[in-house]
Amino acid sequence: MDPVIIVGAGPVGLTLALALARQDVPCVVLDEGPGKDEPRLARTVVLREDTTALIERLSGLPLGAAGARWAGWRSMRRKQVMREVTFGDVAEGPEGGTTPSVPHNPAPLHIAQHALTGALRTALVGEPLVKVAVDSRLDAIEQETSGVTVHTRGPKGTWWRGSYVIGCDGPRSTVRKLMDIRFPGRTAVERHAVAALRVELPWEGRALLHRMPPWRASGPSGGEVTGRPLPDGVWRLDWLLPPGKDLITPELLVGHISETLTGWSDGPTPSYELLDTGVHTVHHRLARRWRVGRVFLAGDAAHCLGTLGTHGLDEGLRDADNLAWKLASAWHHGPHEALLDSYQTERRAVVAGRLRAADQALPLLRGGGGLRAVVPGSTRGHDALLMDGHLGQGSIGAPGSYADSPLAPGQLEGEVPVDTPRGAPVVDVRVTAEDGSFVQLRDRLGRGALLVLLIAPGTGVWERKHWATAGIMPRLAAAVTALPYPAELLVSESYPGAAAHSVLLIRPDGHLVTALSGVRPADLYTAAEAALGGPVKAEAEAGAGAGSR
Repeated sequence: MDPVIIVGAGPVGLTLALALARQDVPCVVLDEGPGKDEPRLARTVVLREDTTALIERLSGLPLGAAGARWAGWRSMRRKQVMREVTFGDVAEGPEGGTTPSVPHNPAPLHIAQHALTGALRTALVGEPLVKVAVDSRLDAIEQETSGVTVHTRGPKGTWWRGSYVIGCDGPRSTVRKLMDIRFPGRTAVERHAVAALRVELPWEGRALLHRMPPWRASGPSGGEVTGRPLPDGVWRLDWLLPPGKDLITPELLVGHISETLTGWSDGPTPSYELLDTGVHTVHHRLARRWRVGRVFLAGDAAHCLGTLGTHGLDEGLRDADNLAWKLASAWHHGPHEALLDSYQTERRAVVAGRLRAADQALPLLRGGGGLRAVVPGSTRGHDALLMDGHLGQGSIGAPGSYADSPLAPGQLEGEVPVDTPRGAPVVDVRVTAEDGSFVQLRDRLGRGALLVLLIAPGTGVWERKHWATAGIMPRLAAAVTALPYPAELLVSESYPGAAAHSVLLIRPDGHLVTALSGVRPADLYTAAEAALGGPVKAEAEAGAGAGSR
């Protein structure tokens, strides 16, 4: 079968290539550039726990050395600390306040985008299933029932034959334009002046959101500045700009830097080294369709978001994680339309929900004045909304759930509740793998197999060979072998909210399908079949040679 063609060699395209290769699917990455990225410290990304784990699992490279995991996060308004988080701890309100605490928050990872793509390119070196074609700009796509043909222009312009095409080529996506897919939304929802500088600040390793700083209290809405640490004493500073298209001159930016550093320092203005500058413009857009036959969109080609501290790359990486196992199933077992269609249904709904939440919060947080300014508790509520965006939680920032997915099974007789709702990402617990080794649950994701997790207290103190043939294990192992898709049987001492002998069925991208009470082969088979979009073998046989729509 022909390889998958990925258009675009940014973080999403490279991640998708690695994810497909880990599932034995060959692919070609069409990179319109020279194969390396210009170092830009003013162009950085913040990755949440799940997307950081995804990149590290696929690349085999720890990202911590290239980025900075924040020690904490602080929200200030004028001179008052409104909320503060020490990662691994809980959030605290101001002294004497009633700000509620938040649960444990893993530290986000802040990394320069060129360092992230560099790590992904390094992981692809020597990967036999991935070919990266540099200086290759797409200019034509032709679909057939049996595959896709694309043409690239450049020094080595040529035709490429593929099984599927995925456009990961950014907000100005050529793939999207060639497929005539509309991309409605809002332009320049927010603009930020950005500077990367090496400086020593009073809160080492802690990110800061400062609203209405005293030195800018007379500006529009009082102003807002964010400071995010990077390795080697480097900080990225962002200043929210008033609406309009006014040019940001070097003199204006230096003025922002000087007044901000002076305001944050107890003594004289600290010396600093200016390393990079830029203007970050946030757009809100959502493609009408994410699939046209054998052509898909992912990342910024499908959606643009990023206001209120959110980061669109997280969602792009989740696109890649969601799509990879579905494409791998189609590549290995034949096209299965319901499974491929579910990519658009699941991912577009999640991103649309985040866009709606951000659009609803923007007037409250950016409008200023009026009754909102004097409503008791409104300031704390605004800070909570911003914290959701910056820390990746709540309706604005949390990873999405696929509870209403077409892949969700119907009501099952043996289903029991656990702390993870249906369709939500599972908790990363320690498990015993089939070879008897102890690993983290996330380490077993993305291998092209469903995961079946048995909760069996006490098994952790014995080698798997001593209990693999005892109790309910033989019956459960037989049920797993009979599933309509490759599956791996794992065992854990515990899982949040799960009783002993509960059995969890987990998708290859780490989302919970169902939790069952004990060994229920019929329920397990029904849930697995639903997670694959319905009977796989029958449709694969009927569609053999017919291709996609």
